[in-house]
Amino acid sequence: MKKLILFLFLSSSSVFAQKQKPNVLFIALDDLKPLLNCYGEKQMKTPNIDRLAKMGTIFMNNYCQQAVCAPTRASLLTGQRPDYTRIWDLKTQIRDMNPNIVTLPQYFKQNGYVTAGIGKVFDQRSVDKGYESASWTLPYTTYFKSKPNEYAKGFEPPLDEYYQAPETKKLIEKIKNEATAKGLTGEKFDAYMKLNRGPAYEAANVPDDAYNDGVIARKAVETIGELAKSKEPFFYAVGFAKPHLPFCSPQKYWDMYDRSKISLAAFQELTKGTEKFAFQPSGELVNNYVLPNGERYDTGYTPKAEAQQRALIHGYYAAVSYADAQVGKLLDEIEKQGLTQNTIIVLWGDHGWHLGDHTMWCKHSNFEQATHAPLIIASPNFKGNQRAEGLTEFVDVFPTLTDLAGLKTPENLAGKSLVPVLKNPKIEVKTYAQSQYPRSKGDNTDLEGNGLMGYTIRTKHYRYTAWFEENYKKNKILSTAKPIAVELYDYQKDPNETENLVNKVSYRQIAKDHEKLMTEFLATQNHSR
Repeated sequence: MKKLILFLFLSSSSVFAQKQKPNVLFIALDDLKPLLNCYGEKQMKTPNIDRLAKMGTIFMNNYCQQAVCAPTRASLLTGQRPDYTRIWDLKTQIRDMNPNIVTLPQYFKQNGYVTAGIGKVFDQRSVDKGYESASWTLPYTTYFKSKPNEYAKGFEPPLDEYYQAPETKKLIEKIKNEATAKGLTGEKFDAYMKLNRGPAYEAANVPDDAYNDGVIARKAVETIGELAKSKEPFFYAVGFAKPHLPFCSPQKYWDMYDRSKISLAAFQELTKGTEKFAFQPSGELVNNYVLPNGERYDTGYTPKAEAQQRALIHGYYAAVSYADAQVGKLLDEIEKQGLTQNTIIVLWGDHGWHLGDHTMWCKHSNFEQATHAPLIIASPNFKGNQRAEGLTEFVDVFPTLTDLAGLKTPENLAGKSLVPVLKNPKIEVKTYAQSQYPRSKGDNTDLEGNGLMGYTIRTKHYRYTAWFEENYKKNKILSTAKPIAVELYDYQKDPNETENLVNKVSYRQIAKDHEKLMTEFLATQNHSR
């Protein structure tokens, strides 16, 4: 990599002009909800993300476009909504749907930036083997497949990419032996192991870089140092895997929290008056992971046992603090290299996460806990320690970064620049944020959806969700379409979404106002391609 960066530097004919451009450090965390100290969650230990928030602006009411990895990342990284990218699942590739689409890092590459990345930024299932080859100047570095000789001294790569604890390895070996004893081979063996990947959490007495995220942080620090020497502007994307399941973190991060004091979700029932297909039965957790003793989690729409809830939430907290520590290493290196005054730093978590509310775990819904996602932007020449309360969306990131970098923003992006908000955090640039999620009818075990699409609009105090049966995959949900189900929630009076208020007489006008916003959105949405 050093030779390639040096070559790029020596071959550039416009180094003097380019070095004035700000760098971009683009940090993604997987399944990170706004459960952070800087978002007001005082129980959380996130000193490094808090430090970044003090350097810039924290967007308190930011929302993702679809609460699952591949679609939300495709949306953010192209500046387009899911019905434009046509990425609604975990298997469709972006360029199969949009061969000529320009991604955020690709646009910076086209404008004289060295672009590089490591870890999970795009979802690997929605891009080519080069991890979206057209986007990167330098070869992309992934850590989805364990690489020997790069982990902490004395440690092998994590078993199955995740696990280091001896007792966990014994359990997984037992599961593999069970599959073999059943006579399973080939695809059937793989399918059995997919349903029994291992425990949902692990606390191991290991250093940070015994797990993938620790290695990613170490390699990223090295690359930042190399990029700093090149004198060319860079766009460097770093994607951490945590706090995504399984919640595997070094023991010291578990020790930060007292499990007995962990709060459980206040509302653990299905919402009154809401169709069952609006919910999801925690499939990612219960269908893939097991308890530490090898037993399975109960499925369905009932709360987990309290001890199980506390263990899972404890694991999530520990994973957040582990990821926070890795972010700190990047911030330290930016400061060490003297890059702070010329580097835009963006941190985002791709969507929210249910921690037992509405009986749900994981994401995969249109509710507040799944769609509300963190976004922090620190940029030179703008004040720090700012809180912006206005509504924002991930589609706003693309035009914001081009604006901050002094680049011409591509036409027809779905979002708006947030630079006015960085100048004055009291400004509101939009009246609503929009998300969506596909669904199947019935028990809704198909989390990628088959037949229904729920569009949701979040205004300052309310959420309005409408479910349509038309074939959204052919862009046929028009503004004249009639929904088969509608939801309305009032976050001033009912922050936990305990009751669907759409049929309440006292909310009739509010429902009509939001129906109008939905109609306007759908009319615009279907002319975006």
